[in-house]
Amino acid sequence: MIGWTIKDWRRAYEEGAAPENLLFDLLDRLPPNDVAWISRVDREGLRTQLAAATARREVARRSGADLPLYGVPFAVKDNIDFCGLPTTAACPGFAYRPAVHAFVVQRLIEAGAIVIGKTNLDQFATGLCGVRTPYGAVPNAIDPAYVSGGSSAGSASVVARGLVPFALASDTAGSVRVPAGLNNIIGFKPTRGAWSTTGVVPASRTLDCVSVLTTTVEDACTVDDIVAGYDVADAYSRQKPETASEPWPEHPRFGVPAVPDFCGDTQTQAAYEAALKKLEAFGVSLVPLPWDIFDAANALFYADAFVGERYAALEEVATKQPDAMLPIILEIISAAKKYSAADAFRAIYKQADLKRKADTIMAGVDALLVPTAPVHLRIADVEADPIRLNSLMSRYSNFVNILDFSALALPAGFRADGLPLGVTLIGPAWAERRLCEFGARYEAFLNLPRGALAAG
Repeated sequence: MIGWTIKDWRRAYEEGAAPENLLFDLLDRLPPNDVAWISRVDREGLRTQLAAATARREVARRSGADLPLYGVPFAVKDNIDFCGLPTTAACPGFAYRPAVHAFVVQRLIEAGAIVIGKTNLDQFATGLCGVRTPYGAVPNAIDPAYVSGGSSAGSASVVARGLVPFALASDTAGSVRVPAGLNNIIGFKPTRGAWSTTGVVPASRTLDCVSVLTTTVEDACTVDDIVAGYDVADAYSRQKPETASEPWPEHPRFGVPAVPDFCGDTQTQAAYEAALKKLEAFGVSLVPLPWDIFDAANALFYADAFVGERYAALEEVATKQPDAMLPIILEIISAAKKYSAADAFRAIYKQADLKRKADTIMAGVDALLVPTAPVHLRIADVEADPIRLNSLMSRYSNFVNILDFSALALPAGFRADGLPLGVTLIGPAWAERRLCEFGARYEAFLNLPRGALAAG
């Protein structure tokens, strides 16, 4: 079952496999002392979940229905509540045991899915490399000398290695897209508010998006079908508009950076240029765009008063338990103290102005297409220069939630050294399923290996 998709798990059960046997076998196969996990369920916890899912399935079957994810295992980033295990946000001093599941976890459990464990992350979801954690840096699934990307590092690792078919994560500034790109998997980032954040430790509450990592676009859509929806308990939950978006033309137009920046990484640049040629061969028209609007939106996140929202989320920990936080996390969020309330409003006004201008640009193309991350970084280098190098990863990701866009990170080939290249499709709010329609066709066209697994 290592490397199975959701469809593979379903097929195994349809062919008569016993869920208890498969799931216990999976639990036994998980590598010991795996830094990608912060905690995992034990056999009793798994048995309890499966018994509840089986009882729920019997009720559903009496009414002619079934559970679409019955017996399918998944992982949960450890800033999202699952009441069977503690939530730590990669900060042991902050840890608590939730009384109820997060909204999105509850929906998956009601669909029959089984939680295997909680995954490692950059502490309080603050980072894009996966090294800012007291539980140990999570290595890249393809080359362990390199970073996995963060903050959803553990979720990306367990999916890329085929341990589970999907993992919940969160994305505020690229925390799903960057690790997806660096580990050769899919990162589905819905529109802000499309998935509830009830039961999620906030990073920047107005921007946070619960998201999912998978090895196929189909699996990402399956999860979206189950967890998306309005949550009255979440003040930032949004109703999906009833009007359907117009489909893309057969040969879409993608806006690309006129002068892309790879931070000196010539191998990623060469792989990206090769990927653009394949896209053109697939029938895509590429439209070079000036990037100053998106650069300005990028800068709002940490170089302006928006960092204050990070501090607002963690103020209690920062003031009452500062020693519980990693010094680098405390340093980053404490930058908010130099900004005033007036600065915050000026940043909000700037965001609105940039949003209007960005929407005008977006109206001229079907989507934007960018390198998911401009560079691959070694863990040792990031540990020696943590803030500057981490910021390189955000080059093409920070602006997406600031501007209320949807996004889909896709594998797009490999560099000469075997490390993966990822690209991200970025569309307006509520365009994620159109992104997936194209992504699924392009996925089939490229026919790449999934994650760190051999093809097929």
